[in-house]
Amino acid sequence: MYSLDDTIAAIATSIGHSGVGIIKVSGPEAHPIAHRLFRSARGVTDFQPYRLHYGQIIDPNTDQPVDEALVVFMPKPRSYTCQDVIEIQAHGGIVPLQKILQLVLSRGARLAEPGEMTLRAFLNGRLDLAQAEAVLDIIQAKTDAALRVANEQLGGTLSGQVQKVRAELLHTLAYLEASIDFVEDEIPPQAVIPPLQAAAGQLADLIQSADYGQIYRQGVRAAIVGRPNVGKSSLLNALLRGNRAIVTDIPGTTRDTLEETVNIRGIPLALVDTAGIRAEVSDEVERIGVDRSRAALGQADLALMVVDSSTPLEAADREIAAAIGQKPVILAINKTDLTADAAAPQLDKFLPAAPRVEISALNLTGIETLETAVADLILGGKVTPSDTPLVSNPRHKALLEQALQHVESAVSAHQAEVSADLVSIDVRGAVETLGEITGETVTEDLLDTIFSNFCIGK
Repeated sequence: MYSLDDTIAAIATSIGHSGVGIIKVSGPEAHPIAHRLFRSARGVTDFQPYRLHYGQIIDPNTDQPVDEALVVFMPKPRSYTCQDVIEIQAHGGIVPLQKILQLVLSRGARLAEPGEMTLRAFLNGRLDLAQAEAVLDIIQAKTDAALRVANEQLGGTLSGQVQKVRAELLHTLAYLEASIDFVEDEIPPQAVIPPLQAAAGQLADLIQSADYGQIYRQGVRAAIVGRPNVGKSSLLNALLRGNRAIVTDIPGTTRDTLEETVNIRGIPLALVDTAGIRAEVSDEVERIGVDRSRAALGQADLALMVVDSSTPLEAADREIAAAIGQKPVILAINKTDLTADAAAPQLDKFLPAAPRVEISALNLTGIETLETAVADLILGGKVTPSDTPLVSNPRHKALLEQALQHVESAVSAHQAEVSADLVSIDVRGAVETLGEITGETVTEDLLDTIFSNFCIGK
C-alpha cells in the first residue's frame, strides 16, 4: 500500500522561463526542511500558517543564497493533501527551481511520483476518486465549457448523484440479505422492484449525458476536405481568426496535413486542413499529401467538405463525397463573394442529407453560421443545461453501464422469482461497481493507472 509517512516534493509549475515557479513539499518533514533552507528578511524564526514569508533560500553547505523566495506554510489538515504542506515560490527559471528542489531532496524529502499530491488528497479523504480525476480535467480543459464540466465534477456534482444511487442500492441489498438469513415473518416486507427501477433510471440518465460530457472533455476531430484550390486553408484561417495556413491561388499549395484546435461553442474542435484530393496526381510529394488527406478523413469524427461555388462540380468532388461515406458531414459552399454561381445547379443533389452553409472564407461571411452548424451537428441540436451533471470520463461511463447491467439483471431475476441470494449478487455487483467511481471500492492497480496520467507536482 501507499506510504503517507514520508515527505514528498516536486516542482509544481511548468518547467521553463517564467516569472514565478513553485516547489511544493508535503509530509511530516515539510516544515523542518523549509525552516532549515529559508532565511527570513525580517528575522522571523517560524512560519505563521497561511501567510507569505519573504526571504531567501540558502544552501546550508555554503551558506550562500540560491534565490529570493516567498514561503507559505499550510498545516494539516487544512491543506491540499491534508498533510503539512510548504510551498516555495521562487523565480521561474530552470536552474533556481532545480537547485531548490535538490536542496529539499537532500534534506530528507523524496521526489513525488506523478499525481502523488492529489493521490494523498484522495487517500486522506479530502477528495473522492471522481473529484481527484477532475483535477486533471481542469488542468487539461481546452474550453470554458470543458472547464465548467470539470469544476462541477470537482465540486462533487457527479459524486453526489452516484452516491445517492449507491445508497439506495445498499438499502435494497440489506433487505435482500436479511431476507436470506431470517424467515419472512421476522422482517417487514419491502418492495424490491421500484427502488431498482428508480436506480436504473438514474443510471441511464447519467449514461446519456456521457456523450456530451466526453465531447467537452476530449473534443472532436474535423477534417477539412475538398479538391485543390476550393479554399480549405482559407477556411482554416477563417475559423482560427488568423493566418495559420499558407494561402495562394496555386492549386496544391497545401502538401501535408495541418492541425489546429479551435473553440466552437465550447467544443474543442481539432481542425485538420488537408491537401486537395484529386484522382490525377503526377507529383510524388502531392501524392503523399493526398494519401495523408485520405487518412486524416478516415480518422476524423466529422468532415467539412468545401466546394467552390464559382466553378462547376468536378469528378474529384464526387470522389471525395464518396470517400466521406456515412461520416457526419457539413457542406461548406465557399467563394460566395464571387459573382459567378456555376455550381448552383448541381449542388441540390450533391450530399443532399448534409447541412449546407454558404460562406466566403476570404471575407469571413457565413463563418459564424458554419460554427453554429458544426455545434448543432455534434450535439444533435441539443443544448445541455448548466445544472446537468455531465459524465465526461470514459472510465466513469463504462462503470455506469456495467452497474446498469447489474441492476437490470437484478430486476429481471426478481421478476422471475429467482431466489433472493442470487438477486443480491447483481445488486452487490452494482454497488461495488459504483464504488469504483468514487473510490469506496478501488484497487491499488487502478489508482496507479489513474494517477500516472497526472504531471509530477500535482
